[in-house]
Amino acid sequence: MRVLFTVSNWPGHWASMVPLGWALQAAGHEVNVLCTPCQTQPVSNAGLMPAPVLEAMDMTVRGRLHNFRMAEFGAWPFSELPPHPLTGKPLDSLDEFDMAAWSRENHDWAIGVTTRSSDAAVEFARRWLPDLVVHDLMSFEGPLIGKVLDIPALLQLWGPVGPDDEVPGAPPGASFVPTDPSGAFARYGVGEMGPHVYEHVIDPSPVSARPPLKAERLSVRHVPYNGPGARPPREESGSAGAPRVCVVWGTSVSGIYGPVSFAVPRIVRALAGLGAEVLVLLAGADRERMERAGALPPGVRLMERTPLHLLVPGCDLVIHHGGAGCAMTALAAGVPQLALYTGLDQEVIAGRLAGAGAARAVPNAQADAEAIRAAVTSLLTDPACSSAARRLREEMESQPTPAALVSSLSALAQ
Repeated sequence: MRVLFTVSNWPGHWASMVPLGWALQAAGHEVNVLCTPCQTQPVSNAGLMPAPVLEAMDMTVRGRLHNFRMAEFGAWPFSELPPHPLTGKPLDSLDEFDMAAWSRENHDWAIGVTTRSSDAAVEFARRWLPDLVVHDLMSFEGPLIGKVLDIPALLQLWGPVGPDDEVPGAPPGASFVPTDPSGAFARYGVGEMGPHVYEHVIDPSPVSARPPLKAERLSVRHVPYNGPGARPPREESGSAGAPRVCVVWGTSVSGIYGPVSFAVPRIVRALAGLGAEVLVLLAGADRERMERAGALPPGVRLMERTPLHLLVPGCDLVIHHGGAGCAMTALAAGVPQLALYTGLDQEVIAGRLAGAGAARAVPNAQADAEAIRAAVTSLLTDPACSSAARRLREEMESQPTPAALVSSLSALAQ
């Protein structure tokens, strides 16, 4: 069987698909991954075969444009304005960027990007002739190929957020379903893009935190994949009996929401005096920002790039930005979480985990040191949260493994 993955241009959107790709390849099936050129190396690092023929707007710019719209709509949560959509520099006034003019000037370019990407996707699929398509939520090329070739196309979720959710705080009708500005579905005579195109959804969420779905749900056990890295050397933990807290922050948050959203210094201040051993995982500009701040307080260690799933099982609490990779890794380990969410799917994910009792959800814009400290103290002392986290881990472990799902996909393709 030939299986075509189509992915958007941000690794966090498709990382949950990697173990299924491994399982398909181990079972003797051929897997190709349609991606943008910037995802060639990440896909290769994951042990999968990239086909870098897609085009897309830079995800950081796309996120900043969304945040600018939120500010115009009056739904921006911080007192500071969002960063400039194109440069990322701080704004003193919304008048410094003319969204309407930018949209007019870049309309043809944006249409050209999606037109070329959809045409390249269909052309590749017609040559390679896959039996099945698996895609992430931000990739509209996946369901397009499924319709054009009349083969099953399965949406794989990256966490407990799905196509029937809406963006919190956004104008009515905003959802996580990608749009089709070039009219590719109509051009190929297969209707139009919308939530109705999703007929099968692979969902790794624990039952207690599942998103609502109108499509057929295929449950799968979440196998964490946090990118390449090495197992850290074995080290003795801190004081005997001291709680161990892992702090991990997504590399995209500061770039999209601006420096005001970088909550790690606030988190470290909040943890001071609690007697906890604190492991901080950062990369890129966030790591440099933390290193420039000077020496860390006693008991706080800034870790080298280390896959999160290697550290979380030995922790008593994970603090993160509400991203699916962090949340699902902590769920798989049965560890309570504190999610300091900023927007988009982070808020949905944080809310679902909190609703299931395995986490506390605090808006980043309201998360001062006092609020963080109160949430951490509650999480470390409330046995109900630990019990809920273990229960959700058991729910995930009861789901079929990616290897077990392969036979179901083969039957669906046939």
